[in-house]
Amino acid sequence: MYFSTQMQPDISIVIPLYNEEESLPELVEWINRVCKSNSYAHEVILIDDGSTDSSWDVVVQLSQRYPEVKAIRFQRNYGKSPALYVGFKAAEGNVVITMDADLQDSPDEIPELYRMITAEGYDLVSGWKKVRYDNAVTKNLPSKLYNGVNRLITGIKLHDMNCGLKAYKRKVIKSIEVYGEMHRFIPVLAKHAGFKKIGEKVVQHRARKYGTSKFGWERFINGFLDLLSIQFISRFGKKPMHFFGVFGAVTFLTGFILTAQLIIDKLRMGANVGITNKPAFYIALTSMIMGTLFFLSGFIAELIVRNAADRNHYITEEKIGL
Repeated sequence: MYFSTQMQPDISIVIPLYNEEESLPELVEWINRVCKSNSYAHEVILIDDGSTDSSWDVVVQLSQRYPEVKAIRFQRNYGKSPALYVGFKAAEGNVVITMDADLQDSPDEIPELYRMITAEGYDLVSGWKKVRYDNAVTKNLPSKLYNGVNRLITGIKLHDMNCGLKAYKRKVIKSIEVYGEMHRFIPVLAKHAGFKKIGEKVVQHRARKYGTSKFGWERFINGFLDLLSIQFISRFGKKPMHFFGVFGAVTFLTGFILTAQLIIDKLRMGANVGITNKPAFYIALTSMIMGTLFFLSGFIAELIVRNAADRNHYITEEKIGL
């Protein structure tokens, strides 16, 4: 079932890619076969994140063969989050599904993901690669630890938060902003945006057929740092003074009380009692300085929040169908 440019698709499939020339023809053909067999009006949005191989030439050829294929090409490599950001902006489907371009995500999962969104009313459904074909030491074990910490901190009970295969209601992806490397925490962004019905589906994880993984150990370190950032931004991003102000007030008050105590001791004990030779003097001084700095940080953060420009600006070299 094909749709015209005036018809809103049932499904938008957003696929970031980087140097995946070998897997793209098989992936797009597979998606097209699944969607046609289920009579879905669909669009496939491919975001070439500055590939250095022939991926874009393959994308152009696929767009000529499949009218559902649309594409965006970045001038350079920005990362997965920027690719998802522009893909989400372009998506017009009632249900938006994301997957990786390396064929480790199976398009056969699309019908059930679509059903869980439309029939069961989930806002977001995340894939869970319960059986994985990755290296047990370098990927599987760190991933389990990583997801365990995520569940503990965020309260979202997902086994595989970083799984690239996810499905969303359209209003979810239009209500959140993915930047930096926040693609790992889209369920957290969705939860803080007020979307509470977040589900999980066990999905097939396929062994890599072409190429090698584009991700290394650094993603786990960056992931924990991003998790701290997103928790802070979600709670205090619009009201940073509530965070810095509390710390500033407590710290400054501690220093003020210690200073008052030292002055009282000085008045009671007389001129023979020294103040500057006591550790409490330096603690009080440091506390008052830090309290003042916290307050200043809060005021500056408030000014930045109120005057922040658009942070998501990426140079696009070419577009197809958009």
